[in-house]
Amino acid sequence: MTAQSASRTLFFFEKPSAMRQLQRFFKSPSTICVSAEGHLLAAEEPGSIREEWKPWRFDALPIVLERIPVTYGTNRSGQSHKPKIEAIKQALKGVERVIIATDPGREGSMIAWEVLEHLGYRGRVDRLKLGALDEVSIRRAFAVMAKEPDSGERDYAAYLEALCRQYEDYHLGLNGTRAMSLRLRPPAFREPWRFGGVQTPTLAILADLEQRIRDFVPQDYFKIALKVMADSGAEITLWHAPKDKILDKQFAETIQQAAISWSGPLGVEQKDVRRSPPRLFSKDTLARRCAKRFGWDPQHTAKLAQDLYDQGYLTYPRTESEHLPESQTGDARAVIGSVVGILTDLASFIPAEADLVFRKGNKGHYVKDPGEHHAIVPLRKVPQPGSIGSDHLRLWELVAKSFLAAHLPDGIDARTTVVVQVPTPHGPKRFSISGSVIKSPGWRAVYGAEADEDTEAVPGKAKAEEEPTTGRLPPVQDNEPGKATDARIETAKTEPPRRITRGELPVVMGRLVDQVEDPTLKAALENPANPNEPKGLGTAATRDTILPKLQKSRYVELLKGKDPPIQVTEIGLAFIAAVRRVFPNYGDPVGRAMFEADLAEIGRATTREEAIRRAAAYQERTRSRVQELIGAVAQSQTVAVDPTTFPASTAPVGKPPTKAMIAFATALAARKGVKLPRGLKSNSAICRAFLDQHAPARSSEPVEHRPRNGPRPPSEAMVRYARALAEEHGMECPPEITTDFAACRAFLDAHASRRAARSEDTNGATIRKSRSPATASAGHGDSRGKTPAAKRSPAAKAGSTRGRTRAHPANSAPPTR
Repeated sequence: MTAQSASRTLFFFEKPSAMRQLQRFFKSPSTICVSAEGHLLAAEEPGSIREEWKPWRFDALPIVLERIPVTYGTNRSGQSHKPKIEAIKQALKGVERVIIATDPGREGSMIAWEVLEHLGYRGRVDRLKLGALDEVSIRRAFAVMAKEPDSGERDYAAYLEALCRQYEDYHLGLNGTRAMSLRLRPPAFREPWRFGGVQTPTLAILADLEQRIRDFVPQDYFKIALKVMADSGAEITLWHAPKDKILDKQFAETIQQAAISWSGPLGVEQKDVRRSPPRLFSKDTLARRCAKRFGWDPQHTAKLAQDLYDQGYLTYPRTESEHLPESQTGDARAVIGSVVGILTDLASFIPAEADLVFRKGNKGHYVKDPGEHHAIVPLRKVPQPGSIGSDHLRLWELVAKSFLAAHLPDGIDARTTVVVQVPTPHGPKRFSISGSVIKSPGWRAVYGAEADEDTEAVPGKAKAEEEPTTGRLPPVQDNEPGKATDARIETAKTEPPRRITRGELPVVMGRLVDQVEDPTLKAALENPANPNEPKGLGTAATRDTILPKLQKSRYVELLKGKDPPIQVTEIGLAFIAAVRRVFPNYGDPVGRAMFEADLAEIGRATTREEAIRRAAAYQERTRSRVQELIGAVAQSQTVAVDPTTFPASTAPVGKPPTKAMIAFATALAARKGVKLPRGLKSNSAICRAFLDQHAPARSSEPVEHRPRNGPRPPSEAMVRYARALAEEHGMECPPEITTDFAACRAFLDAHASRRAARSEDTNGATIRKSRSPATASAGHGDSRGKTPAAKRSPAAKAGSTRGRTRAHPANSAPPTR
């Protein structure tokens, strides 16, 4: 492929590895190659734009920008991308055509376009979409680009879609997080209440499921077993276990009594059951399978898949689709041949080329248009032994076996079902048992015993009642006489909905339709343009980043397990309740999915002008929603959450309380005759919450109205305690303790220790008498074994609202999705 010598052409790659894969195709000296390292530009922090936006102040909200200023980003080593931007600027001189060859998705488009826009490039732009980095795929991508003279215009629309996502993320994360943290967050919780357009409705899905699990009350239900002897002497147990569970034991007993006297013909039904191979992998379904089989975090799976794509072993991995285009059926034989050259033990299962199976249509593997990117599949280039790591190899084998299975015949099982109809006072009741034997393994030969793992249950739903089965049935003839020898009732319990796991969450976000019961909402989530990809939350490229954000905010925690289930914490439930009370739209997953569908329309614009018009309208809607959010939060009250209900793993932690805080809390408890809550002496959040609840009311003056010049004032709690200490010691209270934080803290440091010691002696004497020596020693460690950070400030943490605001500088809570 030789570029025209009359003009200079610049290829813009996303990373050096991809650039090296393609450079061998370029012969002309007029062709220039440059490479990014992901995003080279980053959004400016609010405090860098305007000084008054740096502190967290509610009266400064909403912070709304027409256009988000950008600055030079940094690489993983913290080095600025400025030299790389400058190098690209120099390379663009004299260039008449830029070919964007970044990864074929919205983020890839944005990585290149944001730099070109920043540098003011106004020449021709074309888009090279590299769905894979093997030679055949590269040549096809060039051929497609040659037939699409407007590829750059359409790619600009994809860039604007990504830009609008960033615009919304920035404004919602910035304004929502600050507003929720300053006005609604419980005093006991010190982490920011992070807010995001995608993460908040995702949390709502999990919170709704959590509430259903908590509200679930198990019920007994009943199954009736009927033991039958055929005339041939064969014994068999049949079951009456209808899908509509029997909850009335008396009803079950009536059926049992009727069954115990049954005699009559046994019905034998025989049929072949065909089992089709599973679908090919999208990014989300691949993450779910790897989590279930290997216990991998979805982000680990995504990194492995991206590495294999960069090395030319897999197709583009950040895809929503589970289908291939019908135009690629001709590639199957060559790819399969390469795969079995490595997986040699599977070669015997591969039929002749004429016998390969190509299942077409939405229920198959090939469709006319699979969407922006097709399913993840292997390529002709295969990894040689020792060329990749063990995890990379396991992932490649998983994808390769999926591709092989997709082209093999259906598996066939010979299923036999023995049935009898028992007349009862409630009508005839069916008793049955089924048994299956493999008649033809088909595609299952590729997996062996692993084939049974391919059935995936719907996340978040109760486990479905399975039809009664047995391994192998005794020989029974159709219409053979038989009679009951016993009938018994077995009791089982209904089960709560199953928790969504770490590996399943991206699938749940993408297939929100599976979590919805309302037929109207299900219809609203359908995608007529692509029925296999209904409307959902987020994008395939970013869904696996949401759970770590929820964990960081302590909204959720992971339970134990290979693919750990997700549990919503008290804080997560309180946060979602607050969101739904203040601004319900942000707690509505379906509403968010519809909003995202509008966002996707920007990327589908056929001209630059139409894309710009749609983007401008979306950004105006974003600004309006932010204004409405801040207005709603301003009229709301702080959320009340009992800190003692926090699980140990999610309770706000950090520095232990100061001696002054412990002494003040101990004195309050003695005065009011209440017990100190568990964890007060080791957890400053619990101690602070106790003081907030039992100390006299603080001043209601908001942080932003306090003096901004001069010494920082102490909190009301500090002043109250200082005065109490002065009175107790019979001394005058220095006047500066009411106006100077440092002076008040020094006074408390000097006089709090004696009171703390007396309180410990008084209130702890009875407890110490009952402790073992080891326990008593540990108890003294609570008051003596302070960390250096705790020694630093005996009273600063006793409830200063101003200190609370400063604890979260603008750059501590970056915009979140």
